[in-house]
Formats: sequence, structure tokens, C-alpha cells
Amino acid sequence: MNDHPHSHEEAPGLTAPADTPVDAGSQALSEALRSSFAIIRFLMILLVVIFFASGFFTVGPAQRAIILRFGKPVGDGEKALLGPGKLHWSLPYPIDECVKVNITGIQTVESKAGWYAQTPEERLSGVETPVMAGSPLNPAVDGYALTADNNVIHTRATLTYRINEPIRYVFNFVNASNAVQNALDDALLWSASQFKVDDVLTRDVAGYQESVRRRAVQLIGKQELGITVEQCAVQSIRPRQLKDAFDRVTTAEQERGKVLNDARSYENQVTNRASADAQSLINLAQTERSQMVKDMAAQAERFQDILPQYQRQPSLFVQQRLSETLGRVLTNVQDKIFVAESKDGKPRELRLLFNRELVKRAP
Repeated sequence: MNDHPHSHEEAPGLTAPADTPVDAGSQALSEALRSSFAIIRFLMILLVVIFFASGFFTVGPAQRAIILRFGKPVGDGEKALLGPGKLHWSLPYPIDECVKVNITGIQTVESKAGWYAQTPEERLSGVETPVMAGSPLNPAVDGYALTADNNVIHTRATLTYRINEPIRYVFNFVNASNAVQNALDDALLWSASQFKVDDVLTRDVAGYQESVRRRAVQLIGKQELGITVEQCAVQSIRPRQLKDAFDRVTTAEQERGKVLNDARSYENQVTNRASADAQSLINLAQTERSQMVKDMAAQAERFQDILPQYQRQPSLFVQQRLSETLGRVLTNVQDKIFVAESKDGKPRELRLLFNRELVKRAP
């Protein structure tokens, strides 16, 4: 018997096992971890691929793109602009950022600095919002503009523009659209102060609109926003609180215009009639003048023809002309008595018997 039961002696020719046996739970856990790590590695690789693939982008036909790397453009000048037609790539955000600018599309800003407060529904309806008679204008809510004759109007403008220098438009200002908006606000209020209320509302609407456009273009040019103004539309109305008063003024203006038009029409009629009469008199006078000139020319030519006859025998010529004249004058005279001049120049005595004997009729 062995006195020491806890000590073990190896029998000759026998060897100890190399590894300690592992239970089934540990083995399953190990295999699960290995599978999880494989899936995680695959997902990480997939995420990296997706991350870098997200940097591919395209540019539309009407666009230009600029890559910003940590807020600064990649490239200088025109080289920083990426055009359409091919696939572009940039590092994903937040390293790079792709800014696309629509260079051919029309951009629009609207100035309501001089317009009264409206709800979105009222703005979409396009109908003037009524107001109670006598209610005051609230400057804290309603916008307005002052005219040159110290009147108040509501006015708003819509400006459309096109971007022609994308780099300047994107990088010179935090928000270039706001700069355009501010320029339009300034142009609207400044132009209103240069016109009288009647000119803004009725008499010179086109001139006021052109003034707003010209002022906006001037301010945009000074700020070098890199845009080209396409169109500027302006709408102006009288204060809603004074609708009745302005309506009466408008009616009076229309009546005044009608009276002026009638007066101008009558003036044109009188002027045209006088011109026609004057032209008729001128034509008649010219005709008579031409006829008289022809008659004088004919008489002058006749006198020139008979002048040699007079020069050869003046007395005979005078007698012939006298006879011809008396013949024409006394054509219808029944009895003719001619008393010739005496040779000695003394006057001759002529006695006429006016009481003739009556002709006796046969019984």
C-alpha cells in the first residue's frame, strides 16, 4: 500500500497529456468572438469604402461646383470651379465640402421693407388685405416708404438676377443673397423719397420702377457681388387707411384727364380745320396768281407784237385800235354817231333831236 495517497508517481513508459481539456462553452464563446471580429472588420472596411465613395459627385449642366477643404477653396481662380460633364471626387465631410452654384438659373429676392404686414395666406392670395377705417398705421409691424412730398405709401419690389462670377458670389460674402436683399431695400426706400406720391402711383410708375432698378444695380456694382440684374418689378399702393381719400383723388384725376382729352380733341379739330382752310386759300391764291401772271405775260407778248405797227404809223394805229374798241363797246347800240376831231382842233357843235316823229301805222 502507498502511505502517501496525494503523491503520484508516473509509471515507467507513460507520458503526461500536452493540453488541458477545454469545455464546450468556452469553445463556443471563442468561435463566436472570432465570427464577430470578422463581421466587425468587414463592416469597418465597408464603412471606409462607403465613406470615401461618398466623396463622388456630379455637377449639373447649369451649375458650377467648388470644393472647400477646411473652409478654403481647392485651387485658385477659375481652376477652383468644377464644371459639368464628368464625375468629381472630394474628401468626405467634414474634411471637404462641395458647394454647388447655379450660374444660369434665375435667382429672386423680394423687398417688403415698404409693405404692410401680411400672413402667408394673404400673401399667396394676392388680394389687398382690407383694414378698418380710421385704424392707425403701426410702424412696428407695417412697412412703409416716405415720398418726396412727405406722403406715406406701401411699396415692394422683386429683383431677379443671374450669377456670373460664382467664386466672388460664394466667398466674398457669408450670404450674398442677403447683400442683394439689402441693396434692393435701400434702392426701394431711396427711390420713393425722390418721387411725389402721384408720380409713384399713377403719373410716372415706369420712371419710379426704373429708378429702383438703377439704384439697386449701382449698389450691387459697388459691392462687387458677381451678379447681373435681369429684371426689377415694383408694386406700389396708397395706405389702406386712406383708400377712400385716394379713390376720390383718382376719380378727380380721371375726370381731369377726360376733360383734357376732350379739349385736346377739340383743339385738334379746330387746328385741322383751320389748316385745311388756310391751305385751300393758299391754293386758290396760287392758282389766281398763276392765272394773272399768264394773262400779264400774254398781254405783254401781244403789246410786243403790235409795238412795231405803232412805231411805223402811230395815228393810223390809234384810229384802228379806237375803231376796234368802239366796235366792241357799241356792239348792242342801235344808233351810233361818231364825231371826229376837227383838223383845226376847235370843238365841234353837235345837235341831237330826241323827239322823233312816231311811225304811222297803216289804217
